Amino acid sequence: MISRLGILFMRAIAPLPLAWIRALGAMVGLLLFVAVRSRRRVVDVNLRLCFPQWSAAQRRRCAREVFIHVAQAWFDRAWLWHADPEVVRRRLALTGAVGELSGSEGTIVFCPHFVGLDAGVTALSQQVVRRFVGIYTRQSDPVIDAWALRGRYRFGNARPMSRSEGVRDIIAVLRSGGVLYLLPDMNFGAEESVFVPFYGVPAATVPSLSRFARLGRAKVVPLITRLTPTGYEVRVLEAWADFPSRDFVADTALMNRRLQEYIDPMPSQYYWVHKRFKSRPPGEPPVY
Repeated sequence: MISRLGILFMRAIAPLPLAWIRALGAMVGLLLFVAVRSRRRVVDVNLRLCFPQWSAAQRRRCAREVFIHVAQAWFDRAWLWHADPEVVRRRLALTGAVGELSGSEGTIVFCPHFVGLDAGVTALSQQVVRRFVGIYTRQSDPVIDAWALRGRYRFGNARPMSRSEGVRDIIAVLRSGGVLYLLPDMNFGAEESVFVPFYGVPAATVPSLSRFARLGRAKVVPLITRLTPTGYEVRVLEAWADFPSRDFVADTALMNRRLQEYIDPMPSQYYWVHKRFKSRPPGEPPVY
């Protein structure tokens, strides 16, 4: 019942001016920053590990902005998933090397966990005429799960693929000239990961970007989403040259180094609320 009421609320606010929705997000974000101490500590630990040169005041200021941006991006799903398509198009500025997404070559879109990642999915599926697939983790609440899937794949020829589906299906999509929307920069456990540096800290990182690119004979195109006052800038970067190599560990370390370059200009828009360093190398103490 609560889930359905929440979805009705999101539908109700979808037509509101963007400034009103962002103001709501800012208020909720500040409230969460003050009230949810456990998650605030996660953000602080992440920032302390990744930006040791920052003062406590800098970390606190960035953490507050992180909570605001996360909440604003959450409420932006109202218009991303329910507003008139023309409103959505006007608020999503697809920029950069958009031509990398044309043609018929198998392509992996590397989309890091910036708060605007849902805007990236929507911009590509609405504005780029290609066959898209995305890997998703099923939500525990079936009502929310169905709502999120409908919203994320409301436009174009796009469909989700569960993590439980076989790798073979994903490879087939790439080899047939499709596009895979991939977000491999989270901690999915040590079992299927390799420990490579992320801001100098060993981080359990899935090597899926390298492996899918090699097996699918696909190029890798980064996609960076930035929350702006008028919506989102969805910036397509040039395809990575000489990627993948024959060394998936080296490739995964390179992915993290390049991710740092994308984070540094806008650190408060990265998803630091995630326990990125939850998995630790053998013998290393927990950090959270």
